[in-house]
Amino acid sequence: MKKNIKLKGLDCANCAAKIERAVSKIKEVTDCRVNFMTQRMVLEAPDDQFDTILQAAQKAAKKVHADLVFVV
Repeated sequence: MKKNIKLKGLDCANCAAKIERAVSKIKEVTDCRVNFMTQRMVLEAPDDQFDTILQAAQKAAKKVHADLVFVV
């Protein structure tokens, strides 16, 4: 499954790159792209595990940028 997620509060291109790296390290994630200019993340993962992976991605992103909010 591939989802386009709006990232509210992303205010730094460096943070976007750090979030992309952190989420990409999650074992089940097949692809993750964070675009600072559009304030969006494209997350791709297996359908049956997507909700669990999304929660792990939010946790990883919060470690980089505490004020970040995912809008699915």
